[in-house]
Amino acid sequence: MDHYYKTAVNSKLSTIKEWAEDDRPREKLMAKTPKALTNAELLAILIGSGTKNESAVDLAKKILASLDNHLSHLAKLSLKELVRFKGIGHAKAINIIAALELGRRRRLSEALDQKKIMSSKDAFEIVAPILNDQTYEEFWCITLNRSNHVIKTIPVSEGSIAGTVADPKKIFKLALEDNASSIIIAHNHPSGSLKPSSSDLKLTEKCKEAGKFLELPVIDHIIIGNDKYFSFADEGLI
Repeated sequence: MDHYYKTAVNSKLSTIKEWAEDDRPREKLMAKTPKALTNAELLAILIGSGTKNESAVDLAKKILASLDNHLSHLAKLSLKELVRFKGIGHAKAINIIAALELGRRRRLSEALDQKKIMSSKDAFEIVAPILNDQTYEEFWCITLNRSNHVIKTIPVSEGSIAGTVADPKKIFKLALEDNASSIIIAHNHPSGSLKPSSSDLKLTEKCKEAGKFLELPVIDHIIIGNDKYFSFADEGLI
């Protein structure tokens, strides 16, 4: 009975190489497309190998489950946090971080290629790759020309998990230096909440009034949280 039990357990701990070919992430990707793979299978390819007791796919599933299966949460993990998972050493953690950073840069590159802002969603696509995975608040400004084409995305300030202080004088100084015709301001909420705080509302109003005086309108204020956004313009607050 003991021998049978050990044999049954060992059969469950088989490596990916011993699985049916359709169940192997790399072979599945080659035979089909990356879109055919689950998030865990894609992560398993980056991990490369599992531990003595679990496959790379099982390890990937465990990591994602601990993050409520949110890839955005995975992107926020530091090297130190990743290596806390048994089976993830520094080399594997670096592979994961590098792959997620490439994805972020690709998204930003695609958004900047379009450059013209026609809606709040366009603005979100510009700042989301910058702000979405930050673990602390950052405040940014998008400067636009007369045709609503992006001139620059400019960091204004960074703070802590609790908040950041953005100075309207600095915002408009940067915008005037860019010869901007209008601006969009944006910041993130690391908590994921999209509800504007009282300080968010006050700052938006200050910037709105300053923009009127300088004939440099603030056309929107975007709050980013967990790959979603709140637009002051869409809500009639600017």
